[in-house]
Amino acid sequence: MHHIFKDHQKGEKRGFLSPENKNCRRLELRRGHPCSWGLCSQALMASLAGSLLPGSDRSGVETSECVQGGVSDLQEEGKNAINSPMSPALADVHPEDTQLEENEERTMIDPTSKEDPKFKELVKVLLDWINDVLVEERIIVKQLEEDLYDGQVLQKLLEKLAGCKLNVAEVTQSEIGQKQKLQTVLEAVHDLLRPRGWALRWSVDSIHGKNLVAILHLLVSLAMHFRAPIRLPEHVAVQVVVVRKREGLLHSSHISEELTTTTEMMMGRFERDAFDTLFDHAPDKLSVVKKSLITFVNKHLNKLNLEVTELETQFADGVYLVLLMGLLEDYFVPLHNFYLTPESFDQKVHNVSFAFELMLDGGLKKPKARPEDVVNLDLKSTLRVLYNLFTKYKNVE
Repeated sequence: MHHIFKDHQKGEKRGFLSPENKNCRRLELRRGHPCSWGLCSQALMASLAGSLLPGSDRSGVETSECVQGGVSDLQEEGKNAINSPMSPALADVHPEDTQLEENEERTMIDPTSKEDPKFKELVKVLLDWINDVLVEERIIVKQLEEDLYDGQVLQKLLEKLAGCKLNVAEVTQSEIGQKQKLQTVLEAVHDLLRPRGWALRWSVDSIHGKNLVAILHLLVSLAMHFRAPIRLPEHVAVQVVVVRKREGLLHSSHISEELTTTTEMMMGRFERDAFDTLFDHAPDKLSVVKKSLITFVNKHLNKLNLEVTELETQFADGVYLVLLMGLLEDYFVPLHNFYLTPESFDQKVHNVSFAFELMLDGGLKKPKARPEDVVNLDLKSTLRVLYNLFTKYKNVE
């Protein structure tokens, strides 16, 4: 079995052989063309500039070996793309995107959208989540579109999340083999997501074609389905450039693609409640609600010489929630059942989950919020939990 690990001294991604394959040669799993896109793009642009701009000096232009074979084919299409009023700027289009068949279509994220802080946060959160899930596999993902397109990492991710084993080859270098693996992996994903009503906004071709929008849709769906202990930024949208070749010319259009909505909607909880209305239409009244809930919880926590001043943060580790349930139900919660001084994210989630179990034992309905949302300082989730306690125990002395 081949794995991927990070050489911490050099900061590089390298192939790694598990003990059972010690006699095999090292295999580099990072696929790609031997020349960097930066070098190729500079040479390509210089060559195009020399052929399109009158009087330009081409004597100083050096083209790498990987570009020379394709420049002549690209010059004419590059010229058409530049001259076409509806075409995207050539600097934003990879060489392979200019080699379209007639009526063929490609999509790419507008470069300005990639600089949006919420988009960057979404990519980072998903990258960190994947690497956390696959840490035991010694796999490190650095770039979503480059590391996930062939299905190998997606296979490992799904197997880890779903606790299953897919019947696919471990390593596939050919395009046909990669697409066959992707087909198997995505069919397994679809079997999981279809019954839950998820919109499947990706395909084998889009994932293998390194379509970042499709890859992000897939990862967001997986994260929500498996209730990943992460908080995705809400309302992330990108401008997508759609490039189509018609009559030998490249034409482009822009569409807005929504990658995330709200956590509740993505989790399938579409019913709205008073807190949705409060946050959306009456934010000025939020401080009144918070003050009432602080008064309620302190009425009981003061018995233990504890006091809450910030709802957003002081319930995030679950300790106060557990102690509050013991006070409201008039029993002592054994200290070995929860972490009194939690340090890790998992310990905090354990505490909040345990508090939720105590609420169910007390006759309350299952909280609408997720434990992970409370730990991640989601104020609306914390308010929902505390308001449920308030409605039942407001008259308890």
